[in-house]
Amino acid sequence: MKRTYELIAPCHFGLEAVLKKEILDLGYEISLVEDGRVTFIGDDEAICRANVFLRTAERILLKAGSFEARTFDELFEGTKKIAWEELIPVDGKFWVAKASSIKSKLFSPSDIQSIMKKAMVERLKSHYGVSWFAETGASYPLRVFLYKDVVTIGIDTSGESLHKRGYRTYTSKAPITETLAAALILLTPWRGDRILVDPFCGSGTFPIEAAMMAADIAPGMNRSFLAEGWKNLISRRCWYEAADEASELVNPDVKTDIQGYDIDGDIVKAARANARQAGVEQLIHFQQRPLSALSHPKKYGFIISNPPYGERIEEKKNLPALYQEIGERFRALDAWSMYLITSYEEAERYIGRKADKNRKIYNGMLKTYFYQYMGPKPPKRGREQQEG
Repeated sequence: MKRTYELIAPCHFGLEAVLKKEILDLGYEISLVEDGRVTFIGDDEAICRANVFLRTAERILLKAGSFEARTFDELFEGTKKIAWEELIPVDGKFWVAKASSIKSKLFSPSDIQSIMKKAMVERLKSHYGVSWFAETGASYPLRVFLYKDVVTIGIDTSGESLHKRGYRTYTSKAPITETLAAALILLTPWRGDRILVDPFCGSGTFPIEAAMMAADIAPGMNRSFLAEGWKNLISRRCWYEAADEASELVNPDVKTDIQGYDIDGDIVKAARANARQAGVEQLIHFQQRPLSALSHPKKYGFIISNPPYGERIEEKKNLPALYQEIGERFRALDAWSMYLITSYEEAERYIGRKADKNRKIYNGMLKTYFYQYMGPKPPKRGREQQEG
């Protein structure tokens, strides 16, 4: 009989609804949605499938327990009560990799990490009847969240963050993460049979993530995960089945019109190399091209882009002219939509039009805005109307 777990999927603040829909589409029940994470119910197969298929989660954590703690004694005792022996084998390597605290009496990460490790050792010593642990086996790193004195503990199943798909060998100076790019695309009505242009493509993240969606390439199918070594909890068969499922879904013959432009020729070469690594090179047209040359003969396309923010003082003076040109090029396109993520607060003013929707999103610690300019929908009778 399969064991059922609560699984925690952290994500970018403001994008919980996107991740929730992804998890529901995978077939799992949501138990809790909080700022920056979604908790759902699943078995060992769900751990494998969530790691392989979720595009917008940062990692997948197996929830070990949750309890209230206002003192370090309560933290110690609460941690010790968890049945760690059901999760960590005698040779397992375990530690608190990260602790974060918001609106809680306990706020020192290093103290939280140290006390919890001691509590786990006490529990496991008593269960396994040993005085010390070699920790030569698989790794079981913990991530701990304290919010309003409630401690939530998850064991990291992913290892490296899920935004590391394995394709981005080369990056531009201000890259957007793969998980954030995927989430922003999923916030738009774009689908693989529609036109997509990124005029500031940098290392190609938006076009590559879009092409992977169009071809049904699972984001985690070409990488490994930490929990592959957890033979006490997850059989190798589960990982093989998730990989086989991902392979069977791939549609390499899909027809797309996805384009990425950048003014820097070396960056364009890097984007092509990344697309090749992701297996979608044939689905994207990359070209060295300035913003002033942005045009397309067809209707109902999408601009989805991460234009310069002007984080450097010397670049800020160029932003009014840049965003004015973005507005001009957009208006010259016929019945298009435009979606931009930027921290530049004067963007709408210089684009020359207020966005239809504006969503605040944290890109790391940076507050950004996702400006959404929604064009008309194409006529229902056949997408050949787009040829226009």
